[in-house]
Amino acid sequence: MEATKVEDVVGDFVNLKRRGVNMIGLCPFHNEKTPSFIVSPSKNIYKCFGCGKAGDGLRFVMEHENYSYPEGLRFLAEKYGIEIEETATSQEAMEERQHLDSLFVLNQYASDWYADQLWKTDYGKSIGLGYFKDRGFREETIRKWGLGYAPEKKDAFILSAVHDGYSIDRLKDMGLANQYGRDFFRGRVMFPIRNLSGKVVAFGGRILAKDAKAAKYLNSPDTEIYNKSRILYGAHFARTPIRKEGKCIVVEGYTDVISLHQSGIENVVAPCGTSLTPDQVRVIKRYTPNVTFLFDGDAAGKKAALRGLDMVLELDMNVKVVMLPEGEDPDSYLQNVGVQKFNEFIEEQGKDFIFFKTATLMEEVRHDPVRKTEVIRDVISSIAKIPDPIKRSLFIKECSVLMDVEERLLTNEINKGVAKKIKEQKKKRTTEALPDPVGAEAEAEDLAAAITEKEAAAKSKELTDEFQEKDILRILVEAGDKVMDEESGMTVAAFILSDMDELLPEFDNPTYADLIKACLKEFNAGRTLGKNFFLHHSDPKVSDLAVNLITSPFDYSYNWDEKLQMPLQTQEKPEDNFTKDTLQSVYRFKLRKVLKLLKKNQSRLKDAQAENDMSKMMGLLKVQKKLTDMKQELASFFGSVIL
Repeated sequence: MEATKVEDVVGDFVNLKRRGVNMIGLCPFHNEKTPSFIVSPSKNIYKCFGCGKAGDGLRFVMEHENYSYPEGLRFLAEKYGIEIEETATSQEAMEERQHLDSLFVLNQYASDWYADQLWKTDYGKSIGLGYFKDRGFREETIRKWGLGYAPEKKDAFILSAVHDGYSIDRLKDMGLANQYGRDFFRGRVMFPIRNLSGKVVAFGGRILAKDAKAAKYLNSPDTEIYNKSRILYGAHFARTPIRKEGKCIVVEGYTDVISLHQSGIENVVAPCGTSLTPDQVRVIKRYTPNVTFLFDGDAAGKKAALRGLDMVLELDMNVKVVMLPEGEDPDSYLQNVGVQKFNEFIEEQGKDFIFFKTATLMEEVRHDPVRKTEVIRDVISSIAKIPDPIKRSLFIKECSVLMDVEERLLTNEINKGVAKKIKEQKKKRTTEALPDPVGAEAEAEDLAAAITEKEAAAKSKELTDEFQEKDILRILVEAGDKVMDEESGMTVAAFILSDMDELLPEFDNPTYADLIKACLKEFNAGRTLGKNFFLHHSDPKVSDLAVNLITSPFDYSYNWDEKLQMPLQTQEKPEDNFTKDTLQSVYRFKLRKVLKLLKKNQSRLKDAQAENDMSKMMGLLKVQKKLTDMKQELASFFGSVIL
């Protein structure tokens, strides 16, 4: 869709920062610590130079949300308020689309059903709605979060879903029915769990009956569209506030998240019934490197605060811990003191995790030297996990005072820990790379053969014109619809494709040749060959190639013009230099092809001479003369002489 702005679409999922003419952020498609994900507003595309993912706004939502092409279009149309006209599709296409969308559709059906039970049944109103209102949730909050109620009856939901066309097997697959064909959630208030685009992917249910045998919270199992270790409750609503505030607050429960959001503190998320995982931390890191954990003010809360947060440090996050007063959780404390006092408490009581851990553990050991040694080693192991050496050194300095230990000793121990970690990582990589000892000799032979083939392929590639063919396509993508000659109105595409059909048999890369054929077909049909033709092409191979052709990790810095007042002197700016680029690329491309044709023709002349076929020789000599003239004409453009 041409109306979409890629920076707006991607910005909903990734925290982007301006870098020159482009924007940069952490790639959402693979795990990385250093940003390699580039968004180009001027080209309306994104590309990751780490994993290679690339495309436009539509491709991004399709890849990120696992949408089909129609689903991606509908998502963007809704975001931009664009009406789209959907044409009738074949039965096969309809079935495929329904298959791809059915899991989300079923979860939304379940969410609506649970909500209806809450608002429209006597039990729902008295039990479920009563619970939410006792927690202080307003009606608009309950509706915003889609909260619901699952009745006690063992098969109430299943009977409704099967009646409306959903199979019992699909209900089991999605964790809505148990293995015995009964409702998975019964007698619970329901919390729909959404992905970053707002689609319901799972549920959490809190029991209301005082039954010691049943778990207080029950969560959906992992499914095709839900992995609890990668989803954060409330992230759909919190991602924009997190970016705005520059930090993320992590709490433990669903009701804590909702209560804080209702009070206007919206940069809050929670794990979905699990301890925080590295994947969940990476989701947060897309939006901010600053995270604050709120824990209940009791012994269990302190233990939770000290458990598992080293993992957050390893991902180079700035971690703070806030312990609430004893007997309080975020929800109850907020209700007691109000929003202003709550915010002030978080700001005043937030302690860096390393300092919090050091102070807490040192308080426990006091004057016991053996236990104090254990604490020091524990703190050292945490500091050693911090990737940034400057940050490590600052923590060492402060902690040496807190623990009454020489800074030099701490530095030496931490350096040992860092060195050990690096050694383990190297060993792990080496182990993963080693072949299985069983059949090692045969594998060695295969490896040697593969290396030989690779070397041969590399050598062969050096002798081809693929790089020149690729450059022709790059110019077609970047400037195909630009006008080269104002008088004739000739476009770049017209100039490039004018006699390209004659050279197609000489292309070394068949994929490039096929794309040129497709361009010729479009051009001869009178259609414009601009960026949108390639970037929005229905064939992902074409759109992927187009993005890769026009993106580079290096860009012309506009600071030369804007700050230093030193504009380019010898040529136009890159985006305006298409005429010179086109001429040079096309003529160099044709020159290489002519030289190859000359070589082939010379070989044929030798064969004809050996056969003493004078008639054939005369024809080939004429071809040789024509090719030689073309060679000299093309060479003169570059001011060179080719012997």
